[in-house]
Amino acid sequence: MSKGLTLILMLLLSLTARAENWPAEQWPTAPNATGPALQILESYAFPPRDDSTRKGIRTDALLVIRDGQLIYERYAGPTTADTPHLTWSISKSLMATVLGVAYGEGLFKLDDPVLTFYPALARHPTLTLADLLHWASGLDWQEDYEYAPLQSSVVAMLYTRGHADMAAFTADYPEYAKPGQAFRYSSGDSNLLSAALKNIVGPARYADYPWTALFEPLGIRHAVWETDATGTFVASSYAYLTARDLARVGLLMARDGRWGDRQLLPKDWVAFNREPFVHYRAKQDTAVPGGQWWLNRAVDGAAQPWPDAPADTFAALGHWGQAMYVIPSENLVIVRYGDDRDDSYDHNQLLKLARAAFAGTVQP
Repeated sequence: MSKGLTLILMLLLSLTARAENWPAEQWPTAPNATGPALQILESYAFPPRDDSTRKGIRTDALLVIRDGQLIYERYAGPTTADTPHLTWSISKSLMATVLGVAYGEGLFKLDDPVLTFYPALARHPTLTLADLLHWASGLDWQEDYEYAPLQSSVVAMLYTRGHADMAAFTADYPEYAKPGQAFRYSSGDSNLLSAALKNIVGPARYADYPWTALFEPLGIRHAVWETDATGTFVASSYAYLTARDLARVGLLMARDGRWGDRQLLPKDWVAFNREPFVHYRAKQDTAVPGGQWWLNRAVDGAAQPWPDAPADTFAALGHWGQAMYVIPSENLVIVRYGDDRDDSYDHNQLLKLARAAFAGTVQP
């Protein structure tokens, strides 16, 4: 190869590297979108806020990253850009991401029995880490909320009988199916993963591990993650991040686990997170389960859950309208925090309107 051609290739590589945006202490910004499509989106996401009855759509934050740049954000209610917001079940996807770092360290395999790392599961010796990641433990868990508190396993776990040791509470449930054979959404499964992580990385590392493994490498400075009385992170529910910080996790996942020059998550881990659980049956839930993430995939003869978004869209979702949508094909990460107390909010509608306002022409 001639010296001139070598220099041209080096220049092109350098220009390509500079074109890829990554947040430093702050997100790089681009001019905000304007126009009718944005107005329609804002009318949907930020209607007059009813704080007396808490009815209707009550968006606390809406933030959009495109091509690694912050192009839109708006806040309402008590939430600001500096507010670590309760993420509820987005915490599950965060724990899956933390586990991905440990997986990359070679500390476990997906088919490892959970019993290896959490002896309280002696009643369920064949249950694997992959089963828990798919919400397919087979444990007879009832994921009801405030609308059926007396039947709710998760209410009992978080607030009454199980709150001191959430993983042990879950491990005591009997089976309704063999592990890995059926999907049933379970906050208990996620807290068993958190308990297993304690021995996967070792108790000495565990208390700081989400920070050293994930938050600090991504530049997340103000995360809060509550534990139960045993010091186990409540992976089902109690992580708090600002919208800007949560979007960093979204960008990591959009770029297949790479952060700058570092492959923080193995690519095969991200691929596992984004692959539908093989035994999921259509309409068992409002989206398709992957590895503690939610997918917009057509499975079992059913249409995509969010028909107005690309099939590669995936999301971390939480109670009362918490959502982070990742659309790799359009280089978009959308964070939406809310305080919705009814069923007014619709994922597909938000995605449809946001794509109309922000998708535009994206870089390869």
